[in-house]
Amino acid sequence: MGIRLGCVADDFTGATDLANNLVRAGMRVVQLIDVPPAGAEREMDADAVVIALKSRTVPAADAVEASLRALAWLRSAGAEQIYFKYCSTFDSTPAGNIGPVTEALMDALGTDFTIATPAFPDNGRTVFKGHLFVGDVLLSESGMRHHPLTPMTDSNLVSVLGAQTARAVGLIDHTVVADGAEAIKARIEALREDGFGLAVVDAVSNDDLVRLGAAVQGLPLVTAGSGLAVGLPANWGFKPSRAAAQLPPAGGHRAIVSGSVSVATNGQVLRYLRSGQPAYSVDPLRVAAGEDVVGRALAFAESHLDEGPVLVYSTESPDTVRNVQGRLGSAEAGELVEGTLARIAQGLVDRGVRQLVVAGGETSGAVVQALGVTGLRIGPQIDPGVPWCAASLPGGDTLHITLKSGNFGGPDFFTVAFAHLDEETA
Repeated sequence: MGIRLGCVADDFTGATDLANNLVRAGMRVVQLIDVPPAGAEREMDADAVVIALKSRTVPAADAVEASLRALAWLRSAGAEQIYFKYCSTFDSTPAGNIGPVTEALMDALGTDFTIATPAFPDNGRTVFKGHLFVGDVLLSESGMRHHPLTPMTDSNLVSVLGAQTARAVGLIDHTVVADGAEAIKARIEALREDGFGLAVVDAVSNDDLVRLGAAVQGLPLVTAGSGLAVGLPANWGFKPSRAAAQLPPAGGHRAIVSGSVSVATNGQVLRYLRSGQPAYSVDPLRVAAGEDVVGRALAFAESHLDEGPVLVYSTESPDTVRNVQGRLGSAEAGELVEGTLARIAQGLVDRGVRQLVVAGGETSGAVVQALGVTGLRIGPQIDPGVPWCAASLPGGDTLHITLKSGNFGGPDFFTVAFAHLDEETA
């Protein structure tokens, strides 16, 4: 059938989040790590391809360049529609990167209009009157207001996106969405006639996203969190199927690597520590001081791998993160932690870990690159937005891996993930 949907994701966990929703809706999905070489598209046996970039927090010009490279590859692969995927908490700054990337993709595709909605109701992300809610609170009142790289202090997405773009940004509100796909299409045409180039779309339920998905059939470009993926596959006749999510049987040791500073992941780490299972804390200041933190972490893990999952984490409170950033610098602290955890993950795999949970978008990107993983087959969902995946390691072994966004997953995610893999691949 060929590639129907081509997706550009601005981080690694977001890419698997999107791919997960497409698989649940019946598409066979391959996730690629960065843009592959020309010609690789001939080997793609998939209905949708998601290219995972590390472009969320890089300079806007770099994000645009990477996204355009991904677009060019997807178009050469025959993708009929392009999906630019960003975080469900709209992680960005007044300088970008959501707005600049969106406009660059629009220009390259020759389209004068697209939509934007980070809504993902399954994970408590809803948009109402253009304002983004995280659970029951506005984005600006959520834990995202303390994010070290992209603090979100404004929940009005029309305002946030408008500050990042030259095009006028309008709104398609819940009253229009509730009236169905034809009403949404009519609103899009009215906004176009009035000179708007983008529109934030309300969505408070999956039904809203299904209606929106039908309305944007034929648009060259859509931009969204992963939620809109529930409404697009039906445009090509796909229906939910367990076969789309099948993975090979799992084996080997189990481990968790966590570098997220989100409230959700902090809670997951705390729950795991309270269970008494083996865990090793990575201190960025000790790394910066030149101590052999990687070696110590791997020695600890090796002595406990036979007991079950081993957690290696660098997950702290906002106050602790600010203290570390103040001493090392924001970017330097982040890169230090990511690089250290990536080397630890590589060492864990060298020691026989074949089931690996990674928490945090930037950490996930660093880990998959360190492991030499170039593509993932997307499997069954663990929690909303988080699937297990299968990757072929350079030596030929299969690694089952899940890349969890820091904001996603229930309190017992680390334990639930492995139990779910046992059930799905037994």
